[in-house]
Amino acid sequence: MKTKLTFLLLFSFLQVFSQSKINVKPRTAININQNWSFSKDPKAQGYALLKYTPVNIPHTWNAFDVLDDVPGYYRGAGYYKKKLQLQPSWKTKKIYLDFGGANQETEVYLNGKKIGQHIGGYTGFMVALNDLKFNGNDEIIVKVDNSYNEAIAPLTGDFTFFGGLYRNVSLVIVNDAHFAEEQYGTNGVYIHAENVSQQNATIQVKGNIADHTGKQLKVITTIIDAVANKVGESSIVGVNAFQLPQIQIKNPILWSPERPYLYKTITKLIDPTTNKVLDEIKINVGLRYFSFDAEKGFFLNGKQTKLIGASRHQDFAKMGNAVPSALQVKDVELLKEMGGNFLRVAHYPQDQAILDACDRLGILASVEIPIVNEITESEAFYNNCKAMQVEMIKQGYNHPSIIMWAYMNEVLLKMRYGNDPERKKTYLKNIENLAQQLEDLTRKMDPTRYTLMSNHGDVNGYTNAGLTKIPMVVGWNLYQGWYGGKSEDFGPNLDKIHAAMPDKPLMVTEYGADVDPRIHADLPVRFDKSLEYGMDYHQIYIKAIMQRPFIAGAAAWNLSDFSSETRSETMPGINNKGLLTLDRKPKNTYFLYKANFSPVPYIKIGDGSWTLRSDVKTKQNLSVISNLDSGTLTVNGKTYEKKAFKETLANWQIDLKLGKNTIIAKGYKNGKLFTDQSTIDFVLQPQAFLNGTHSFNILMGSQRQFIDDQQRIWLPSKAYEQNGWGHLGGEAFKIKNSGRMAYGSDKNILGTQNDPIYQTQQVGINGYQLTVPKGKYEITLHFAELMGNGIQTNLPYNLDSLIAEGKDVPPQRIFDAYLNGKLIIKALNLAAKYGVAQKVERKFECTVSDDKGIQITFKSVEGKPVLNALQVKKVK
Repeated sequence: MKTKLTFLLLFSFLQVFSQSKINVKPRTAININQNWSFSKDPKAQGYALLKYTPVNIPHTWNAFDVLDDVPGYYRGAGYYKKKLQLQPSWKTKKIYLDFGGANQETEVYLNGKKIGQHIGGYTGFMVALNDLKFNGNDEIIVKVDNSYNEAIAPLTGDFTFFGGLYRNVSLVIVNDAHFAEEQYGTNGVYIHAENVSQQNATIQVKGNIADHTGKQLKVITTIIDAVANKVGESSIVGVNAFQLPQIQIKNPILWSPERPYLYKTITKLIDPTTNKVLDEIKINVGLRYFSFDAEKGFFLNGKQTKLIGASRHQDFAKMGNAVPSALQVKDVELLKEMGGNFLRVAHYPQDQAILDACDRLGILASVEIPIVNEITESEAFYNNCKAMQVEMIKQGYNHPSIIMWAYMNEVLLKMRYGNDPERKKTYLKNIENLAQQLEDLTRKMDPTRYTLMSNHGDVNGYTNAGLTKIPMVVGWNLYQGWYGGKSEDFGPNLDKIHAAMPDKPLMVTEYGADVDPRIHADLPVRFDKSLEYGMDYHQIYIKAIMQRPFIAGAAAWNLSDFSSETRSETMPGINNKGLLTLDRKPKNTYFLYKANFSPVPYIKIGDGSWTLRSDVKTKQNLSVISNLDSGTLTVNGKTYEKKAFKETLANWQIDLKLGKNTIIAKGYKNGKLFTDQSTIDFVLQPQAFLNGTHSFNILMGSQRQFIDDQQRIWLPSKAYEQNGWGHLGGEAFKIKNSGRMAYGSDKNILGTQNDPIYQTQQVGINGYQLTVPKGKYEITLHFAELMGNGIQTNLPYNLDSLIAEGKDVPPQRIFDAYLNGKLIIKALNLAAKYGVAQKVERKFECTVSDDKGIQITFKSVEGKPVLNALQVKKVK
């Protein structure tokens, strides 16, 4: 009995031990984002002397200094340190630090000893940990530096180069023998499909083994479908680099935007003598075939498909580029919801979570390295660019969503040696040579995908430089109607480009117009930043793109607003061309794309995000965006006539009442009803001001409305009319010799987040008059000097080179101001006292005791008086 019990206990122990061995994972990845310490090092004094503060990863040190009024942002070194909690059982293992990304030069130290480094801010990398003490005192220090380095792309760009350890960091624990290509930051297993059709697909598995045992090891790959049925298998025995015999899949389910079907490969590294699994890698596989045609565009799985979507930058409001993966994935989901099927990952490789989401959701993608605007003519720059290209391809190789690798964007925009023709020829030749090297490298590494280069509108320049003949697909970043010309020029310009290179597949890789959702205009004009101009612009572009089969696809610039510290404009430091805001709130332009491209029945009150409105008239225009056949509109119980949606839009002239207005839109598709509802809070001026419920806020020299950060609506001024209100004399400020803006300036106004209040003005104004009843009033005058040293008259990124720079500096401007005959401001000299583009606000009270109302008078001492904005408030 005792012997039998001993045997049973031993059997149970062996069984538990066996099961525990089976359940032990051969590869473990542990997120170590929490509990780091950080310090900046502007004096380059080294990590030992710094004072650290607690942070978690992802982290950037530029999340907020790019938002202030001070030009520039910190570009230098930062240090991150962390104690490692290591398990004794890992002593026999191989341990890596896996960095998702750090911008842009990184050095890694273990217990004070440098163990690794990486150049480039946008691809991941791995560093092996050696000489661990395993006593709780092991410490890693990561030095990250985003300083300008002429040997590292990007050199310049219309986006902020956030510094920091801004993507996830993990510990990866594996056996001594494991899959890896440490020098490229990958797990070492690469899978692609060949000869894909409706009847068959061939899957090729290749990779690398980091084998420290010297044994002959077995590699086996099993393919299962979406419901875990085994559909193929292949194996090989060898060492180091391997390539398995091809796996054939009969009658595959093809991957597409409509059905992003994914198979899964499970690749195991096995010790044949013990049958122990030493490592295991799981990779999703999408089976698809595609091609580009110069006349007919893009084909996926034999079906002509227009690529429609957007480009994407990776930063988020108040986070910089240190954005959690879940928020990044949300971007791809918003693109899919919009009806997009294409994402241009620009201008650099982004988080692997983005490409995973593209695979899962059925979004085709291009990815590029950050050679933007210009190059450095040095071997170090060339080698770093090629290393970035290799890392990008290796790290993205397994994603079925990727159909193109790209390597240059607008590389002639910051042209060097313009005054030295011979030197310029050499520079252009070096760009061409680098492009050809990157092209050859890409095609050799991955012949299954196409190559892409994106150029700005200088078609002759790129053609003469030999750059249009190199990539397989040429992308054009076109902005007719924004940086120059008219929106209607876009379609004819596409025809000219196609005629000039009829054998080259074309894409429109950028197009867009700034849309500041705080700005509206009844009569929109180029560069007013209004929602209405942006809607008109995108309607024209969508129509032109869809009418031309030779355009393989188009990516709106940009999916969302993004940080660009060098920009001023209505939101300094932000490029407003996104279909979403920086915190991912949809603009009307997003709804326009959804109505055009989403297959889901959809209706949206176009001004639904414009829930606070004001005007001097109750009759208002309201648009509804929809992919339905027709619709009706009900406002406060009153139903307006039924209208057909023309190019996804219908407009009604409606009557709004003071206060809350309930809007209901109803649309019909094949007789089925769909609805949307919104509430608009309407302020009728000047009645609301006269009733004492709102201030009357007036923009001078402006044709647009603006909603400030206190939810106050600013209306454009008008010339004074008898018994009314308005300005007396003067003209709207406009920069001379500039084809850029019809009025106003884009200068960054210091001291305010409400720059549009101060970016327009009436020059040479004689006065302002309001016919108001007797009573007490508060008057606020707003000024800013818009001319003088430092006035920005030209964009840092002028893609059409059509804008002249105004250099006029006005004479001394000194003036007095009177309120109802009383001197309130004497000898105001804005430039001398406050400087250029500085917010100046002066507040006064007055009592109206007669029927003359409020009269503000300006008198010149020297030069022309100006007024930027005016507020009038009734004092109870």
